[in-house]
Amino acid sequence: MFTIPNWLIVVAGIGQIFTAMIYPYIRHQVFDWYNDVKKLQPLNQEIAKTYGRYIQGLNFSFGLIAIFLYDDLQQNTRLAFALTALIAAYWTGKVATQIAYYPMYTIPKKWHFKMGSYFMNILFLLFATVFTGLVILKLKLFFA
Repeated sequence: MFTIPNWLIVVAGIGQIFTAMIYPYIRHQVFDWYNDVKKLQPLNQEIAKTYGRYIQGLNFSFGLIAIFLYDDLQQNTRLAFALTALIAAYWTGKVATQIAYYPMYTIPKKWHFKMGSYFMNILFLLFATVFTGLVILKLKLFFA
């Protein structure tokens, strides 16, 4: 039977923490996000900033869970299934949204921004694949 190696879950966890740490840089340097947010009304500014913190916090938290609880995520329990399904849905949704709605051609043309966008997209696909794989493995065991 195929399994997701623990080391791959840990790598995905490290990557998720990396995305949380690099998130402010990307918003500021690549997307000039803070200047755009300043154009919003004060309440909407705070809502946008709060959602940004939620995203950063979720990425960091999912990373910690993957790094320190990789063995628990592999267990065939309802809680492990629910948590891996949540993480898989989060990253699969991120990838789908990015493909469908984000105009990636607006990324500044500097080489390191362009390479960074490819790297980040590869990371997002890795996260979606690892956690969706865990969910599929659990579904097979639950319904076998």
